[in-house]
Amino acid sequence: MDEHHVYIVECADGSLYTGYAKDVTSRIVKHNSGNGAKYTRNRGPVRLMHSETYQTKSEALKREHEIKKLTRQQKLALIRRGVNETLYHGYATRQP
Repeated sequence: MDEHHVYIVECADGSLYTGYAKDVTSRIVKHNSGNGAKYTRNRGPVRLMHSETYQTKSEALKREHEIKKLTRQQKLALIRRGVNETLYHGYATRQP
């Protein structure tokens, strides 16, 4: 089964970027090579601060949209909590 990830990275300028990827590691490499999102191209290097895993692309994209609407302070709180969620049959569960 495919996994779909939503992630938050911190850019070199301290800003936060939220994105979607099927392979977070490869996506971070792309961001750091200048081939990622326009936003991160001149703000690298980036470092992964938070990620969540979902079973479907639809769930992940919905969550990405939710996170993008959060304030910076709310995103930092999410990162501090260290929530790593996976949706199973519509229920969010924390991974150890």
